[in-house]
Amino acid sequence: MPKDLENRIPEPELMEEMDQARAYAEADFNDPHNMFVDEFRRRFGDFPSGTVLDLGCGTADISCRFARAFPEAEIHGIDGSAAMLKFAERAVAAQGLEDRITLFHLAIPAPKLPLERYDAIIINSLLHHLPAPEVMWQTIEKAAKPGAAVFVMDLIRPGTKAEAANIVERYSGSEPEILKRDFFNSLLAAYRPDEIREQLLQVGLDYLNLEIISDRHFIVWGYFRQQKNRRV
Repeated sequence: MPKDLENRIPEPELMEEMDQARAYAEADFNDPHNMFVDEFRRRFGDFPSGTVLDLGCGTADISCRFARAFPEAEIHGIDGSAAMLKFAERAVAAQGLEDRITLFHLAIPAPKLPLERYDAIIINSLLHHLPAPEVMWQTIEKAAKPGAAVFVMDLIRPGTKAEAANIVERYSGSEPEILKRDFFNSLLAAYRPDEIREQLLQVGLDYLNLEIISDRHFIVWGYFRQQKNRRV
């Protein structure tokens, strides 16, 4: 079968439509988002007290799950979409987590983050939105403390649009059309493992581990090592 997705098809960097943000806030992400937290715990154990940067936090579902799973952690969630953050604020308030989750309207590259350095950086499904992926990796390099836990999960681009459509129906068949459309476009915009390895090599983060953990997800994880000639 010919591969018609040899090259990624970019999608918009920010999800700024209110209907789009509402669909994400109301969608059932229980399985992948629980997997995110479970896979973090599997690699890093019980995370001690510290401040976590949730980069591209969206509607803060991961932020809230992480806060409940690691009760000693404080979380800074940042996102460039005001629409997404409106629903994030509601989710944080509804779960009574305002004292542990603080949200910021920021897009990367940001001249300044809420803190200079973080004890952990978590990122879910941000990379495939970025036209310049090095921006995300460079933000990790800029914001992580030496020894910080770094955990990234994102989608893998399938070989064909037909494969992408099958994945959408398998996992989101009952979701609203707007969500299915975005999922399909995200699969087309996602990076493949060889492309991610090259990105990590280019920014000096190639010591981090890259694993494929499902038919549509990869993770990059490890402890941040500060380089002598660190680029920021």
